[in-house]
Amino acid sequence: MSRFEPAFVGQDPESSDEHCPAVFIDPNTGDFLFQGRIITNPTILEMIAKHGAIASDEAVVWLPARMRQLILDALNGFEGTRQGHGSPTLAEMLATAKRSAVHLEMRDLYGPEPGYDDWLAGGDGRTDRSRWIGLVSDAVNRGVKMRRARIVSEPVSDYIRWEHMVTDVNVKAGEEVRWLPRKKASGIMLPHSDFWMFDQSLVAFNFNGGDSNHVPGYEYVSDPRYVTQIVGAFEMVWERATPHEEFHL
Repeated sequence: MSRFEPAFVGQDPESSDEHCPAVFIDPNTGDFLFQGRIITNPTILEMIAKHGAIASDEAVVWLPARMRQLILDALNGFEGTRQGHGSPTLAEMLATAKRSAVHLEMRDLYGPEPGYDDWLAGGDGRTDRSRWIGLVSDAVNRGVKMRRARIVSEPVSDYIRWEHMVTDVNVKAGEEVRWLPRKKASGIMLPHSDFWMFDQSLVAFNFNGGDSNHVPGYEYVSDPRYVTQIVGAFEMVWERATPHEEFHL
């Protein structure tokens, strides 16, 4: 049996946030694969279902009309190898932000973190963060408002003590940082994990394993129904949180 490896035809060049929707072809069978936003509007689904039942393992996806040529390319065949952009990095998502970028952190330990290890060993805990400073400065200079909120347990962990000490770098770069003791977050419907949110339209969840080490990759959400909930949760945290300069350990 031939190895299945979808051939990339193209993606919507105007959907830079998630590099989606996209069109693929199974080179072995000629079947089409479409990546797009799943339609969940019950009225639309009801109208579509009048023409044929939607099975439990099926989904209706939306692709913009401007992708017509890509779909025609898939239908008519295309030559050469094409390659998509792949998953966007944090730097790429921040570079495309136009108005805002917010980050919510809810853990008491993150790893691996060389600065923290150095601090535990008796060093000053400082590392070269010039690249992050440059990314933040570029965004802020474009008019992007950057806010970072941290929910922490009390008494705080050693990691949080170190993180609080080096947060002066974030503030000097242009970030607004606030801290919220976990017990004061009662009643806020918080999401399942930390996240970045850009322009209140794209949420990128990031994960850590049970050992607190970072798990590569992001989970993206752009459905307005879910994004609205994330916006509300972050703003409630921000209202209750204390500015970095006033949060004393």
